[in-house]
Amino acid sequence: MPKEKSNRKEEILKILKDSKSPVSGSELAELTGVSRQVIVQDIALLKAEGKNIYSTNRGYLLKEDKYLKRQVKVVHEDDEIEKELNAIVDLGVGIRDVFINHRVYGKIVVDMNIFSRRDVAKFIERINSGISSPLKNLTKNYHYHTLVARDEESLDEAERVLKEMGYLLESKKIN
Repeated sequence: MPKEKSNRKEEILKILKDSKSPVSGSELAELTGVSRQVIVQDIALLKAEGKNIYSTNRGYLLKEDKYLKRQVKVVHEDDEIEKELNAIVDLGVGIRDVFINHRVYGKIVVDMNIFSRRDVAKFIERINSGISSPLKNLTKNYHYHTLVARDEESLDEAERVLKEMGYLLESKKIN
């Protein structure tokens, strides 16, 4: 019997992660109990979710993210967004995304990929243009970021600085 889509996508990621060489669509189909066509669709969905999956002539490869990740829950006012983001990137830490847990819509995630003051300035310019308001405004300023860095010390420092600024509510390491 075919596996549920979300479980199957997790299984595909695990197979690719554990493999030292490309895994063919046919092999993934056999291992997950679905057709090769379903695998192609699942791979497209995984890529759309930001997974680094590469198609080769011998099969699929998962390129591992070399960054360590930490999720932080923060709260602050709109006029503090630039200060928050600059404090993080000044430590060599990137902001991969922002997300909220909305009581009606559930988890809403938006990629940010902010790694420099220049990225922060462009983001602030877009927010200040009035096109839209910050996502955090839907949840009374509470929101989360996935922070990325090459080492734990940088993430620890970012966490410390956010706490000193009065923004940090909680944090957790993620894979």
